[in-house]
Amino acid sequence: MELFLQRLFDGLSQGSVYSLIALGLVIIYRGTGHLNFAQGEMALFCTYVVYQCGEWGLPIGISLIIGMGVGFALGAVTEVTLIRPVAKKSQFAVFIVTLGLFQFLNWLDGAIWKDQPLPNSGVGSNQTSFPSLFPNKPTDFVNVFGAAIKLQSIGVFLLVLVLFGLLYLLFNYTKLGLAMNAVASNAESAKLVGIRTNMVLMVSWGLAAAIGALGGVVFAGINSNVNLGLMFTVFIYASAAATLGGFDSPGGAVLGGLIIGVIENMAAGYAEEWVGQELKVGVALVVILVVLLVKPSGLFGTAKVERV
Repeated sequence: MELFLQRLFDGLSQGSVYSLIALGLVIIYRGTGHLNFAQGEMALFCTYVVYQCGEWGLPIGISLIIGMGVGFALGAVTEVTLIRPVAKKSQFAVFIVTLGLFQFLNWLDGAIWKDQPLPNSGVGSNQTSFPSLFPNKPTDFVNVFGAAIKLQSIGVFLLVLVLFGLLYLLFNYTKLGLAMNAVASNAESAKLVGIRTNMVLMVSWGLAAAIGALGGVVFAGINSNVNLGLMFTVFIYASAAATLGGFDSPGGAVLGGLIIGVIENMAAGYAEEWVGQELKVGVALVVILVVLLVKPSGLFGTAKVERV
């Protein structure tokens, strides 16, 4: 029983990180109707920025604000300079552009911060490990029915719930959120009723990138370092979470992330001979395939009806 609870809590902790990145995917989809395959690399770039701010002596709180600000600017500029011109000509081309941006940002990170995990033990580093937003010392845990739950895991889980609550209020009770829904549904009709569609699209990408930056910093804090491959598998899990929950449902993204985290942790623990730690990503890919075959709109997504 203790082992089951431990794996359950560990899965919820990992799933919370997936939920953060999945929320960014949902925001862009709800605001623009596009899928951003560079979401993980945008988050990684901002995480490196937060690391650099720490090297300059800034506390983690201020560094996070700067990183999220950089993320918002990166997302907004990307939408204005790359996505908007291409989307007018071909929706499929947006997919290609985001893949190219994925590759470019990963190269840029390596060009600026090299390819070794940071912080390292080299001379000149002001940090021994990537700072965590929540207590993460070996003694920072609580015991629940014999299972040790880290305070860091509890903090990440609560952060996801707070963020979901704020997004729920945004999408349902603010002009911006309602405008994002209208633009994603029908951009031309939204223009006719006076919605500034260009502004909505820009803000959607900026907000998604800022939330991605938060997810990247949280995950780097859990791993105690940042490296070029940090967000690759996380993005796959987040994509599975958004697919499972529904790309237009913030609540679905959160629940989907938690479910994916628990499933892959249980699979790696109880089916170690077939899955193991190295093949856990296959669980996410199987979930994506099954959901697309059975219910393409996801558990909580809105099925689109086309009239012919």
